[in-house]
Amino acid sequence: MIKSTRKVGIGFITGRKSFRNVLATYLKCWGSRILSAGESVELSLFVAYDLEYRNTQRKDYTNINIELREMLSEIVFIDRTTIQTEARLLKQRGVLSKRESDLLFEKGYAGKRNAILYAAAKQGMDAILFLDDDEYPLAVQERGGSENWIGQQILSTHLASIDEADITCGHHCGYISPIPNLTFNEKMGEKDFQTFIEAISNDIISWDSIRKLMESGSITYAEPEILDGAATEVLEVGKKKFISGSNLCINLRDPSGLSAFYNPPSARGEDTFLSTCLSDSTVLSVPCYTFHDGFSLYTTLLEGVLPEKLSHISAKSKKIVARFYSACIGWVRYKPLLLYITRRDEYAETIDLMRENLTATLPKLSDYFDDLRFMKILDELNRYDTAVEKHFMEFNATQEAWKKLAEYLKNSRI
Repeated sequence: MIKSTRKVGIGFITGRKSFRNVLATYLKCWGSRILSAGESVELSLFVAYDLEYRNTQRKDYTNINIELREMLSEIVFIDRTTIQTEARLLKQRGVLSKRESDLLFEKGYAGKRNAILYAAAKQGMDAILFLDDDEYPLAVQERGGSENWIGQQILSTHLASIDEADITCGHHCGYISPIPNLTFNEKMGEKDFQTFIEAISNDIISWDSIRKLMESGSITYAEPEILDGAATEVLEVGKKKFISGSNLCINLRDPSGLSAFYNPPSARGEDTFLSTCLSDSTVLSVPCYTFHDGFSLYTTLLEGVLPEKLSHISAKSKKIVARFYSACIGWVRYKPLLLYITRRDEYAETIDLMRENLTATLPKLSDYFDDLRFMKILDELNRYDTAVEKHFMEFNATQEAWKKLAEYLKNSRI
């Protein structure tokens, strides 16, 4: 009996030179495991890179060594020139207008994810697995005061379930939260910080979980019941089936059944906005973890160096405070649109309460961190609140543009 070959794309959105080291770790892990499992899997690589993020050069991404290239059927690199060229072709063929291409393939993370989705579907991939360049195929558990590391089979775990789903999503451990461990004092008390976090975060984050995370030094550990469990269906909560943008596999066999990524300009949340489009989709949570090295503290994990104890994340570091501030800006920029999509009848009241709570707490955060930039968070809320209807129209227009593109892909395959 001849097995059919499954064509799987691996998608990276990256701006770090370390991308090639991360890629090498995954490919070397998969090379032998796929063969030993007897599966016929053909891997292709899709890389959307950003030269401005860390002042890098094209060769930092394209200079992949021969050993790794031989493990891949195809490599597709995507930059702004690639996207602009493809947009012109789509316009010439009457598929998308320039405006529609701009919405789908805008400069942010959503545009890069959509570009990879399109490229992978165009090349006939059966599925695309999104990975991040700061996440590694490892799970970490705390056991007896030290860390217990467990290698993860990311690819095979997703492939075991993706045929029965539209999307499969794995789990994350390590430094997945940008919130540092804080010691409360007269400048800012625990209640003040709770009020602030609840004002800017989305409704899946509870204060109890945040407080527990801070007490653990901002480290999230893998849960044994998930590692030892089976795939489970992700249920809809508050008009969302929550997913994450990495350790995420999307079934491409019928692109017309997919939705596009979107984020408001200069914001994040593209995975969260996709989660609001999945009511009719089958989304499975699969039992594998990636370790998120959010502060780039443990790149040596890629060399097999497994620390016995992970460092706690302290607010004394200016770099860590800067990352926390950037995350806060990202959260507050996308929350108005998320509220508008999921809780429109409560929108005005909720935004007013956010504004009131931020007015009360931002001076305390600025004093606590000795950083006046935190005062800008209220300005960002007001700016994105003013533009929420425009962003909502763009969100819908992006989905309509994807439908046109998916129909074009379907006809091309036929």
